[in-house]
Amino acid sequence: MARITVEDCVTRVPNRFELVMLAAQRARDISAGAPLSLERDNDKNPVVALREIAEGTVELDHLRYELIHGLRRHVEIEEQPDDLMMAYQDQLMEPTPSLRPEEDLEFDLGSADQPTFDEAPEFE
Repeated sequence: MARITVEDCVTRVPNRFELVMLAAQRARDISAGAPLSLERDNDKNPVVALREIAEGTVELDHLRYELIHGLRRHVEIEEQPDDLMMAYQDQLMEPTPSLRPEEDLEFDLGSADQPTFDEAPEFE
């Protein structure tokens, strides 16, 4: 089969920029594992995408939707129920327990086991 050109597809999508964008989206879909609507005939994904558009075997509105959806920057996050958020905030506001009780932190500076300042070795 002869190679497809943009001229063969302009009848389906008159705007050449939009045609290239839609063909690129379809080629990405094919690379991701979407089923082909035509035989590959040893062609690469962009050529298969253009052939599918030229023969009208793919839905252009679906390609437009996927293209716009793929270019979106804002990701919508589902709102969590208020009771879960309140429980999380309550958990954050609880004071953290100390690692040791206060009485364990006291120590005696005058014990015989620890050298005093006068007994410390000199370094040269």
